[in-house]
Amino acid sequence: MMIRTKALSVHFLTATGAVFSLLALDAAVERNWSVMFLWLVVALVVDGIDGPLARRYDVKHNAPVFDGVLMDLIIDYLTYVFIPAYALFKSDLLPGWPGWLVVVAITYFSVVYFSDTRMKTKDNSFSGFPGCWNMVAIVVFATTPSPPVILVLVLICTIAMFLPLKFIHPVRTQRWRKLSLPVALGWVVFAAIAAWTDFQSGPLVHSGLVVTSLYLLFVGIVQQLVPIKTAASR
Repeated sequence: MMIRTKALSVHFLTATGAVFSLLALDAAVERNWSVMFLWLVVALVVDGIDGPLARRYDVKHNAPVFDGVLMDLIIDYLTYVFIPAYALFKSDLLPGWPGWLVVVAITYFSVVYFSDTRMKTKDNSFSGFPGCWNMVAIVVFATTPSPPVILVLVLICTIAMFLPLKFIHPVRTQRWRKLSLPVALGWVVFAAIAAWTDFQSGPLVHSGLVVTSLYLLFVGIVQQLVPIKTAASR
């Protein structure tokens, strides 16, 4: 009975992401971007915790009445895609038609990607950019690049969702996880500090946010280029 209760509690933990997404959206409507991103960071932390807990307590077997994968996808679309797209659209970072193009591209193509049964690779990474627009958006808000740069960045990431490029899951991708996991934790810290200080935290935090983002963005592609050494090849 205890294991079933723990398994159910994991589903209930996952479901809190819906509440955090609502709080983030409420802040976005008020154009309180720092508070919005803080709630998105909280949702991201929950998303990073509930997966290992779900596997530990085998929720598919011990709490099968709820579909944790479906629940996770619904919340991920809200926190990773919909709300960040709304923020980019409603901010002053992309005025005019580029804002419309970005919000349509992000929301439309991300829902197509999220429903693609081929999105996961054999090593628990992602095939194509996994629609982590929350991470893209917070870097954009922190560094405030010019509108053309933002537009090009979004379009490149959108196209990358459907290319045979590998993007790691910091928790589940085992290769180089001893480095990737601390980098991901560092990203969370930098993102939280940047949002908490209303993006006035200075160049050190912003540089850390950019560097950790670049690592998480490109390390999977590097893994594709660097073959795994087998016993025979040593």
